[in-house]
Amino acid sequence: MTTENRSRPRRSCLAVPGSNPRFLEKAMGLPADQVFLDLEDACAPLAKESARKTVVDALNNGDWAGKTRVVRVNDWTTHWTYRDVVEVVEGAGPNLDCIMLPKVQDAHQIVALDLLLTQIEKTMGFEVGRIGIETQIENARGLNNVNTIATASPRVETIIFGPGDFMASLNMRALTIGEQLPDYDADAFHYVLMAILMAARANDLQAIDGPYAAIRNTDGYKVIARRSAALGYDGKWALHPDQIDAANEVYSPSQEDFDHAELILDAYDYHTSEAGGKKGSVMLGDEMIDEASRKMALVVSHKGRAAGLRRTSAFEIPED
Repeated sequence: MTTENRSRPRRSCLAVPGSNPRFLEKAMGLPADQVFLDLEDACAPLAKESARKTVVDALNNGDWAGKTRVVRVNDWTTHWTYRDVVEVVEGAGPNLDCIMLPKVQDAHQIVALDLLLTQIEKTMGFEVGRIGIETQIENARGLNNVNTIATASPRVETIIFGPGDFMASLNMRALTIGEQLPDYDADAFHYVLMAILMAARANDLQAIDGPYAAIRNTDGYKVIARRSAALGYDGKWALHPDQIDAANEVYSPSQEDFDHAELILDAYDYHTSEAGGKKGSVMLGDEMIDEASRKMALVVSHKGRAAGLRRTSAFEIPED
């Protein structure tokens, strides 16, 4: 698995029922960075097996240009997982970027998926290791094991927080739609989000925030998205097309912030050079910049370029 795959844009990750051809076709034209075709929660038990064929057809014959193509299979505690992976990968492997595994509880479940993918790739003559794994943390055991899960396979690209099942696993009371509790946001989920983020960043993986069920409450969606974006998360799920633009906005730097980051990088490169006086720190306007400033600017610059931003300002070499 390459670093490039692990850093592809995932600001908005659109969930689409794998059993609904009309929704799948519509998703192709939406501005989501990633679309995942869902064989798990969005598919009724009686529709899961037939949905595999619908998903394969959509991957092979749909126009997914510019999007990361993912299929969420059922978790390993069910009897559907093995056939989900075999039928989807054998049928559409060359047109699939990642398999998303939900309710991951320990590293062994990731190893098992890796081994199954490798066997299919070798049997079918596909490039071994090209298909990535997205791992979803949805219960207490998974969170306890998140660090070993993150290192279980070189295929792992993302760690995803699944709030609904996670709340159930802790016996947390369910919130009414759109409800916001300050202590809930600031305390309980802050720890969870940080644990996932630390495991992801320690292993050069992306961290993705999970769904927000009040699909008509765009303002509420942005509040929750800004919380994880402020911590450093790379994106968030969208359960409805109305949430896509909000995610793309929240998880992208503003043009002003992007331009400022680019100026910091240029100024630091110049002032640390021979021509610039080999200085370790320098003033950029009213701001002192140094190596730490450069590292923070690199993060903003990378996210801005991934979002398609182009700078609108230029660094001018200061006169002596």
